[in-house]
Amino acid sequence: MPIAATAAASASRLTVGEVLTPFTLDTLAHGPIAVPSRGLVHLQFRRFAGCPICNLHLRSVARAIDDIRAAGIEPIALFHSSAEVMRPFQGDLPFPVVADPDRVWYGRFGVERAASAAWHPRAIWSGLKGLVVAPSSPFRGEGGHAGLPAEFLIDAAGRIRAVHYGAHADDQWSVATLLAVARDA
Repeated sequence: MPIAATAAASASRLTVGEVLTPFTLDTLAHGPIAVPSRGLVHLQFRRFAGCPICNLHLRSVARAIDDIRAAGIEPIALFHSSAEVMRPFQGDLPFPVVADPDRVWYGRFGVERAASAAWHPRAIWSGLKGLVVAPSSPFRGEGGHAGLPAEFLIDAAGRIRAVHYGAHADDQWSVATLLAVARDA
């Protein structure tokens, strides 16, 4: 089932094997970017701009960007915050980030929310750690604290090769998992 960039928002989850209609995302600092692209795209949906869990995770992606790109993967991160609010937190990342304050792309990819998203013990621990080591603020960013992460690995033909919908705020692929998923996809 193709997903058109102009289709109405949908709450249905996408699955491995679905083919996406090409679309373009407007990024904070890397200009418009087409999906799919030449290699694998790691499209990751994060929470609000100041999320300490998300920012801690994205700093690990930034530290490993050479290994990720050497594996033929281009990461792109979306936040349900405005570009203005995102710039202090994600403006310096070495990969594209996208502002989606109206959650348009979240809806098209079936990315959900849960009131308990940040209350999982792993999420609490990562949130505390993120407050110390990553630029973050649990009070900055539109869209609320109930967002869940989701990740998609998309090949050059637009086919979804792997999907992960998080069950809580810190349920996401580590860099090692991303690289393993890409090898197996």
